[in-house]
Amino acid sequence: MDLIDVTDGAVSKLLEKKTLEKFNYIRLGITGGGCAGFEYVFDSVVEKNEDDIELDFGELKFVINKISIPYINGMTLDFRKEGLNEVFKFLNPKEASACGCGVSINFDLEKVEVDKSKIFAIEVK
Repeated sequence: MDLIDVTDGAVSKLLEKKTLEKFNYIRLGITGGGCAGFEYVFDSVVEKNEDDIELDFGELKFVINKISIPYINGMTLDFRKEGLNEVFKFLNPKEASACGCGVSINFDLEKVEVDKSKIFAIEVK
């Protein structure tokens, strides 16, 4: 089961960062906060938590906590150069809206709930 997609550009940039920063995993997920209600978690970590789900993209490994899975299932992580800026983009069809700051997001909970019932009906390893 492919929970997320990662573009070649994002993989390439994250592998560059991994070489420089010496991390083992990229943590993806969601957390409460911001003016729209949620924010993405996107951080490099050395160790994973006991209850994390690991996604293996060869030299690049992601960890996601189980609570975040229904929110980010189907998401694409992309890397783009926009003028002078370089940014990672979360392309998530479950987003209902985003704050003008570009950090805070809200979800279409009907889409999340549909996935939650499918995902938790099977054991995610």
